[in-house]
Amino acid sequence: MRQIPDYNSPALLNAFLEENGMAMQKKFGQNFLINQDARKKIAAALKIEKGDKVWEVGPGLGSMTKELLDLGADVTVFEIDRGFSSCLQEFFAEAAADGNFSLKQGDVLKTWKDCYKENGGPKYFFGNLPYNIAAALIADTIESGVRFEKCAFTVQKEVAQRMAAKEASEDYSSFSVLCQWAYDVKTICDLGRANFWPRPNVESRAVLFSKKENFPGCQNPSLFVKMQRALFSSRRKTVKNNLQKFLPSLGEAFGKDGADELLKKAGIEANVRAEALNVRQMLVLSDAINSFIM
Repeated sequence: MRQIPDYNSPALLNAFLEENGMAMQKKFGQNFLINQDARKKIAAALKIEKGDKVWEVGPGLGSMTKELLDLGADVTVFEIDRGFSSCLQEFFAEAAADGNFSLKQGDVLKTWKDCYKENGGPKYFFGNLPYNIAAALIADTIESGVRFEKCAFTVQKEVAQRMAAKEASEDYSSFSVLCQWAYDVKTICDLGRANFWPRPNVESRAVLFSKKENFPGCQNPSLFVKMQRALFSSRRKTVKNNLQKFLPSLGEAFGKDGADELLKKAGIEANVRAEALNVRQMLVLSDAINSFIM
């Protein structure tokens, strides 16, 4: 039985990988968080109680998995690397025997929905997310109508800035709208490159998502998601131009003045750009469109 390596030592982690014929794979965005204080701080942000169910994405060799299990969580991990998956099953065999640990091997973007259908959703969602899938995964859960009580993510700092960006700012985007529609977003801590091994080429940030208690609903969530994405499709164009381009995709004859009429109904000026609109304004516009096509 392989023993858990020292998660704080790049030299010992590297030795473990070499001894077991494994290597870090850049295509999976693999970087280990080697700062134990940071790991504990991020895990503590979830406020886990014994028995709480947690999904963890990209556990690697399990440094954060161990923190979550130590807090009493019931952890399901999603790991794409077969070598890491094998190690995790050995490291946490005792927790698995107790029913507190399970592993889903494969691409989380392809496996999370089946897991959700089979077992329901957990209370918490966690991940030191590979930079190449962070935005796609978070958007996928929100668009699917799945919201967790809390999420703690370590992501590229630029991604974190887009998550929390406010209207009229340079980082504000369709992704900002999605995140802030579903959650309150705040920073846990910034993480420089030295906190990881191998050192990434970017700065990172740990963020906390808390499910909005007063979730601003809309008549047609699927329409809202598609519409707000369309409004940002050409950032230099006005809301009117992007909306006029989007309306035919709904299969309705809105007419040449359709965008003007809808924007007037929603109380939005036609010549502004999408980044000037806050989440609530976009929800009002989505409802105006939905009322027209019902």
